[in-house]
Amino acid sequence: MSTLASHDSSRSPDQRESDSVQSDQKYARKPRVAVVFGGRSSEHGVSVVTAASVLSAIDRDKYDVLPIGITTEGRWALTADAPERMAIADRRMPTVEQVTDQDGAVMLPVDPASREVVYTESGAVPKALGEVDVVFPMLHGPYGEDGTLQGLLELSGVPYVGAGVLASAVGMDKEYMKRIFTSFGLAVGPYTVIRPREWERDSEAVRRRVGDFAAEHGWPLFVKPARAGSSFGITKVEGPEGLDAAIAEARRHDPKVIVEALLTGREIECGVLEFEDGPRASVPAEIPPVTSHSFYDFEAKYIDSAEGIVPAPLTAEQTADVQRLAVAAFEAASCEGLVRADFFLLDSGEFVINEINTMPGFTPISMYPRMWQESGVEYAELVDLLIQAALRRPTGLR
Repeated sequence: MSTLASHDSSRSPDQRESDSVQSDQKYARKPRVAVVFGGRSSEHGVSVVTAASVLSAIDRDKYDVLPIGITTEGRWALTADAPERMAIADRRMPTVEQVTDQDGAVMLPVDPASREVVYTESGAVPKALGEVDVVFPMLHGPYGEDGTLQGLLELSGVPYVGAGVLASAVGMDKEYMKRIFTSFGLAVGPYTVIRPREWERDSEAVRRRVGDFAAEHGWPLFVKPARAGSSFGITKVEGPEGLDAAIAEARRHDPKVIVEALLTGREIECGVLEFEDGPRASVPAEIPPVTSHSFYDFEAKYIDSAEGIVPAPLTAEQTADVQRLAVAAFEAASCEGLVRADFFLLDSGEFVINEINTMPGFTPISMYPRMWQESGVEYAELVDLLIQAALRRPTGLR
């Protein structure tokens, strides 16, 4: 097994334990972690599965836990602490509704001087659920991973795991992500963007522009929602006759669409984790070609469990290059906490960054935890490191 010993090379296990104890002693009780999951995006089920793994891994001797689910309609619900009821069953994704029988709503504090969470029901006196010290937002996609929840938590003055408002928004919008990467000298693949008003006002002009793009870069093209994840809404388009249907499918998830040229090469991923002395990269992984699917789509990722190779079979020089680029992408987008950076290793030997994910899939078999496990950080320790980093981080501008 490859290891990344640098995360503890400067401090002994006793010293790290002492740091953790000192962090806990800031509180007269165990720090309370609100795990928020579900949400209004098409990635609702992925979020529930991810939260189940985190709930199972959090050390209950060290932390109190408050599970909060956001239903598909957007209601914040008090949920059961029941990870076993939050798994994929019969090829169907779970929902928040499966783990709550409450009709009321959970409300975060609106006063930065208080971290008291309140539960309200129609016709009843609001109930205080106690203070929350940190939020672990296990949300994927719009209305949670895109800076909206992060903005709410900033207003509430509650620390949280992961990227802030700007980095979360950048990590969700594939167009502006690529623009920022390019400005920092990171290579990205060819793309063009279809904005909502362009398509609605003159779809024929958009078709011509995409046709010109295809004439320059060739078919097939990938048509994607600009602000979605988990490969939802993506279509591999072999020719102009499939373009309208692909745009319609992408627009079901996001009115803004991005069209990308096919890049021929290997798919390489690398995890970045923020330690006290800054971000460091994990060993990389490779996503091999999925023979039963036309590309690495949602079904391949979550239902049929396409197997990644960890560590990726790269040379030492290639490994160092992709780790350096992953950290550079983390820094370029002003990320915090964690990121999974996805690259193509072209036949020319060049790494081209495809995207970053500021809240990657987080089940024990997901690529991000697997890469860190291979780097010497086990799943439960990874969860703890992220919570401790959020507790250390000041609220407000930083």
